[in-house]
Amino acid sequence: MDSGPASFPFKVDEVKGFSAEQFTSEQLDRAAVMLKAMAHPARIAILNLLNEGKKLTVTEIHEMLHMEQSVASHHLGILRDKGILSSKREGKNTYYFIKNPGFLGIIDCINRCACL
Repeated sequence: MDSGPASFPFKVDEVKGFSAEQFTSEQLDRAAVMLKAMAHPARIAILNLLNEGKKLTVTEIHEMLHMEQSVASHHLGILRDKGILSSKREGKNTYYFIKNPGFLGIIDCINRCACL
């Protein structure tokens, strides 16, 4: 369970290499929350499937990843609640997709760094 934003023992503008124009403590909090939400093997796998602008249903995701549908739904909910994914209902189906194209770079970095 998320305990909310972190309390930083420093002032952002006093950290070497950072300036107030680069990051505020609120931005750092938000980045940490989003990265924490991504930091699970199932969620990384889901993001990898949704990479390159794909839109998939929970059924497609659970079948592709060989996980229970309830497990896929749980992880999709976390990613959506933290602002990483969006969903759109089309008829009977709800399609999930990456909300911000900036996340594609993070996913690519994870793939390169972890040799996925």
